[in-house]
Amino acid sequence: MAEALQSVPAHSVAIYGADQFRVCEGANLGDGVSFAAELELNDIYQLSPRAEPQRLSLIPAAASPFRLAPGTKTGTPGAALHLDCCLTFMTGSGATTEALVLVETDAQGGVVAVFLLPLGPLVARQDYALVGISTEEALGRFAQAACTAFSRGTAITLATGAQCPVEALRVGDMVLTRDDGPQPIRWIGQRTQRATGDFAPVLIRAGTLNTARDLLVSPDHRLFIYQREDRLGAGRAELLVRARHLVNGHSIRRVEGGFVEYFHMLFDHHQIIYAEGIAAESLLVDSRTRAALPGELTPDLAALLPRHSQSDQSGFDVQEALLRRSDAADLLRRASTG
Repeated sequence: MAEALQSVPAHSVAIYGADQFRVCEGANLGDGVSFAAELELNDIYQLSPRAEPQRLSLIPAAASPFRLAPGTKTGTPGAALHLDCCLTFMTGSGATTEALVLVETDAQGGVVAVFLLPLGPLVARQDYALVGISTEEALGRFAQAACTAFSRGTAITLATGAQCPVEALRVGDMVLTRDDGPQPIRWIGQRTQRATGDFAPVLIRAGTLNTARDLLVSPDHRLFIYQREDRLGAGRAELLVRARHLVNGHSIRRVEGGFVEYFHMLFDHHQIIYAEGIAAESLLVDSRTRAALPGELTPDLAALLPRHSQSDQSGFDVQEALLRRSDAADLLRRASTG
């Protein structure tokens, strides 16, 4: 089991322990958040002022349960992790936020721990009324948080070299890819959602990574960088860097608030394409993101999905630890220009 887990890329998420988010008014007064069967609508929750988010690493699958990854900072490596439900909370001002409930179990199926994975920011001492409990939407929401996406207005390079706004692209359009030349788009997805938490886009200012204009992408979107000189110390020239790992508060930052319109592009294989003049990945369909696609797919599209993740270039991924420095983006920009 341990060897099998080591071979699958892990996903890291920020969670709170159940006891850090408790009912301050309602039927379950004093209880921490729990799984769907034990929750009561209209209970009021508050986040403890001493609460600190912890990192939990998991190996996603096409369906729950997942497995906790080797080296996870929270939970027991190898243990089963069930995606129980998606909760919707409302504040006194009428704003809503969502969170997922994850349940760790032992070999006998007993509950070891319950975790809360917020999909938007939670503020200590703020009242949150539980207004929705869904066991059906949890997997889809978990998948959406990991999908790579471009925001409306992003210029994508076509096979002809022309620039086209992502929202104007259509299935069958030929897009320039780094490794396979012109390739047709097989599917385009679009969704509009609140720009909060794991769904808040990352803004990369023009010129920061040699972008032609500002680039706004989903937090887990990976950018491809070819280093002419290994300034980062990654030990290789070709790198994939997640946008959220480059946030420095000025030239690259999270954009919280309002709504964001995201677009996803799917090709026969996972591709590196060009957005605002720099290389970035297309949608990768793997064990986590599959649930974000429509339930009913055309036969041709459904046929390519089982082998889609085999073209992932995760061997180029840069570990977050190498990017924990304020000048990481500048180093990568200079490394790519020589």
